[in-house]
Amino acid sequence: MQKRSLIYIENGFLALATLVFGIMAGLFWTYTFNVNYAMLEVDGATYATVQSLLNQNVRHFMFFLFFFGGGFFSVLALAVNWRHWRHMSFWLLALAAIIYILGVIVFTAQVNLPLNYYTESWDPQNLPADWAQVRTQWNNANAIRVGTSGAAFVLALAALVVRASRNAV
Repeated sequence: MQKRSLIYIENGFLALATLVFGIMAGLFWTYTFNVNYAMLEVDGATYATVQSLLNQNVRHFMFFLFFFGGGFFSVLALAVNWRHWRHMSFWLLALAAIIYILGVIVFTAQVNLPLNYYTESWDPQNLPADWAQVRTQWNNANAIRVGTSGAAFVLALAALVVRASRNAV
């Protein structure tokens, strides 16, 4: 019974990391393929106002829990699953964690946040000449987060499938 409990804990942490990756991939996907398309249809003053509001209102506990949780829960899952370090499922999750941490958390800090701070400084009635270029930069940067968070999610799903297949044999 003790070994079965350990397996449930290991699989549970792997599933939790996968869930968090999936939620963040969904958030970035929805933003890129819905919100960004809508924002291309508005004038500069509306874009500046709405983008600033979106940036400010995303700063809350649940967002931070999931945004940083992708890195935290995947590393925690790797620690809990350390005894499986020789198995493909461990390395799929490790690759997912690296991609998420570098491609979402670090990338956001280096690229999206500076753009957010810049757009938040705009006066909607007196936009800088480069506002449309900055919007394009931000949209392109978010598309990169779609790819990296999506890759992390797919890799974590693959780790779950490999783990389940290994346990089924």
